[in-house]
Amino acid sequence: MASLDAVRGDLALLILYLNKAEARDKICRAIQYGSKFISNGEPGPAQNVDKSTSLARKVFRLCKFVNDLHALISPPAKGTPLPLILLGKSKNAMLSTFLFLDQIVWAGRTGIYKNKERAEFLGRIAFYCFLGSNTCTAIIELAELQRLSTSMKKLEKELKHQELYKYRMKLHKSNERLLALVKSSLDIVVAVGLLQLAPKKVTPRVTGAFGFASSLIACYQLLPSPPAKQSK
Repeated sequence: MASLDAVRGDLALLILYLNKAEARDKICRAIQYGSKFISNGEPGPAQNVDKSTSLARKVFRLCKFVNDLHALISPPAKGTPLPLILLGKSKNAMLSTFLFLDQIVWAGRTGIYKNKERAEFLGRIAFYCFLGSNTCTAIIELAELQRLSTSMKKLEKELKHQELYKYRMKLHKSNERLLALVKSSLDIVVAVGLLQLAPKKVTPRVTGAFGFASSLIACYQLLPSPPAKQSK
């Protein structure tokens, strides 16, 4: 019975995970960039999967720009330095713009929006916004890691029993920000590849590999926390 209860608990967590639209989007993203890596830009089944999955993902992101628009007009956390506030707001503005323009690209690919040249132009602007938002994210995570490192060193010097919980929380936040830094750095390369800013170095296969890796990180970040074990 105990093993059956454990299976039920794992399935409940899986259902909770798959019920998130964001999680399904990131799984599709992993499929998309995995297919791009396999196809290397050459026609065939893998490229068809890449293109069809890319179009399907845009449906998951309909009206998602509202999230970052809300973050843009929300007050920052207390104690955040002004440069980080400005970088954070810039990231929100560019990501919201990317997601909004991406809906026009989707409308152009489905035939709803008839001006294909304009849709392609807006799509390129959207990718520049994606590149800019990930660059801002990488800088923010580096700065926040530095701030966390400084506060953790202070705690290490004055570590007492009551400070142990605070130290562990900061260590957990540090690990989360390090992972976010790695993901945003990978996505910068993805944006460079999609914009073909360095076509000889960042080939479709390189873009696919980096996009696949960043998608797996995003899937991991969305995993629900297991329920806390109750002490008997």
